[in-house]
Amino acid sequence: MNIDTSDSDGSGDDWDELKEDELINISCLFCKDEFQGYNDALNHLKLQHLFDMPKLIKDYQLDDYSFRKFINFVRQHKLTPNDIGSIKCDTWENDKYLTPIIPDDAWLMFDIEELDDNLIANHRSIEVIEEVNEPHTPTNNERLNSYPVNAENGCVTLSEQHFVELQKTIKELKLQLKQREAAYFCAKEQIEEMQKKVQNLIIEDDVDIPKRLLNSTGVLNDDGYFNTYSHFAIHHEMLTDTVRTESYRDALLTNSHLFNNCTMLDVGCGTGILSMFAAKSGCKKIISVDQSDVIYHAMDIVRENNLNDVIELKKGRLEDIDLGIDKVDAIVSEWMGYFLLFEGMLDTVIYARDHHLKAGGKLLPNRCTLSVVGSGDTKRYIDLVDYWSNVYGFKMSCMKAKVVKEPSIEISNVKDIVTNVSLIQNFDLYTVDTNCVNFTAPFEFNIKKTGSLTAIIGYFDVFFDLDNPVKFSTGPHSQPTHWKQTVFSLSEPISITEGEIINGKLICQRHPKDNRALIITIVIKNHSQVYYLD
Repeated sequence: MNIDTSDSDGSGDDWDELKEDELINISCLFCKDEFQGYNDALNHLKLQHLFDMPKLIKDYQLDDYSFRKFINFVRQHKLTPNDIGSIKCDTWENDKYLTPIIPDDAWLMFDIEELDDNLIANHRSIEVIEEVNEPHTPTNNERLNSYPVNAENGCVTLSEQHFVELQKTIKELKLQLKQREAAYFCAKEQIEEMQKKVQNLIIEDDVDIPKRLLNSTGVLNDDGYFNTYSHFAIHHEMLTDTVRTESYRDALLTNSHLFNNCTMLDVGCGTGILSMFAAKSGCKKIISVDQSDVIYHAMDIVRENNLNDVIELKKGRLEDIDLGIDKVDAIVSEWMGYFLLFEGMLDTVIYARDHHLKAGGKLLPNRCTLSVVGSGDTKRYIDLVDYWSNVYGFKMSCMKAKVVKEPSIEISNVKDIVTNVSLIQNFDLYTVDTNCVNFTAPFEFNIKKTGSLTAIIGYFDVFFDLDNPVKFSTGPHSQPTHWKQTVFSLSEPISITEGEIINGKLICQRHPKDNRALIITIVIKNHSQVYYLD
């Protein structure tokens, strides 16, 4: 569950993402057609609906927020292109339009800040081709020879029809020039893309590109995610997290009467520590599954502790392997990621529940909650965000927008907490489905201290609701864990007064191109910010 905190200058990454058409499913704004890429969708809008999206973004000077509001405004009111042409841009400037009308709407993930002349040129090339590919019209010579020219006293007088034809000729020549420019641009793009692929092949020495990118089900390969867990440092970090490890131990051992002689499934077993706790609690059989290579070391650990007769380890994706039995009595998994849902294995736990858990079986844990609290750490804001206002005498304020888009994983100081805690979501693992990642939740802050609100802190609590219940928290008021807290910095501090009540909402969406990533939108006191946990 590591998060990449390496710096990026953004030079082309988002543009590369736009060209990964096979990973995106985009619904038209005005009809039921769907497309596998933004270019195809934009061209469809232009050709079929005479709607120029890049031009609208430019003309109305839309930013990330106003663009999302525009998309939801169109979706909600089922507008046509003609309707849009007759309304003012401030019509959709209402925060209620930040709430998605269509779940996982790919248009809401369209990063217009990376919409450059390249994408616009590629989009408009279809217009050029369309206009040039008209039925044959007379050539320039044919037109000139078709009309008489009256020349007197050094002046040429043309008939009105002749003048109109000349204008058409000029227009056609201009269009042909644009077509050639667009064709040149497309060819240049294809060459650059091929160069990148060749470089990747040389560096990685892997020519099997489809296999490398896709798994057996045709979705994005999780190798990068699971390779993270092949490194021993992360397992050391998790095992030495006593809050995490001892909570699972206590839940199993203090409730051993519930698990005596039962069969348990350990999803994402890692080093096998939870499986060994389960064996100690009296389970007669534990099936432990993990896709990372650390499972080979887990096999040695299990043998070293003489538990190989009780614990059976299997390498692979749970969805792809045969467990050897139909149903289990209980499922244990430490699946939680940063902000609970980022890089978590909740989808796999839900699959395990639906396919392998007996009726009335136990889930450990069985419930989790998400909460937010406000921070007034002005020193952190100055060091992290305001720093870009003056860097060695140079203005770099443009970097602020990039910085605040990336939530940071850190331990927050309790003394900087300036609001009450607000619970935003409760996940019952017995009933949730995979769409639970997408939600909109209101929250209310009661201000405890006059000053500035500089960040929203997110964290989760975990519950084992058993005969002897166990729970733990990853919040700033509790003992620190390896999950720490997820800090969503505000682009500008918000002035607050003790006793004031502030309402806001948090919108969480699964990233359309990365199943384990999240897009978070926070709206508070006329301030709206989009964050990317990826």
